[in-house]
Amino acid sequence: MSAGLTVRPLATADRTGWQALYRGYQAFYGFHHRPDGFYDAAFARLTGADPQDFRGLLAEAGGVPVGLAHYVFHPNLWRPEGVCYLQDLFTAPAARGQGAGRALIAAVYAAADAAGVPSVYWLTAEDNYPGRMLYDRVGVKSPFIRYNRPA
Repeated sequence: MSAGLTVRPLATADRTGWQALYRGYQAFYGFHHRPDGFYDAAFARLTGADPQDFRGLLAEAGGVPVGLAHYVFHPNLWRPEGVCYLQDLFTAPAARGQGAGRALIAAVYAAADAAGVPSVYWLTAEDNYPGRMLYDRVGVKSPFIRYNRPA
């Protein structure tokens, strides 16, 4: 992890920096035109008090937001303690390769361990080769293939 890099829970004062990063994440996956209401609702959930809802983390380098992670705990019939789903992980392009992604994943792992939920999983696009280079070092690739209901 780079010197000066910190990871902390998302706070209500982080809206502007978080939204810039989350817009970048959405654009990375092809969603270029989300309405403001989408970001309003997501941020409200991430900073709300419901322990069953999503939680957010922010990575900062020198006090500047450079990455985010969103995760949620949910039940699982095979694991009575439940599982943790890391839904969103994004590092600003200028900050890639400096440890923010790894630090965010480590922080999610730590949150899951603290909650007694050691199983953490996430998905990524098959062609996300830079991300997968990191994921291959901090996780184990699943043999499962995901299917979606047709639109």
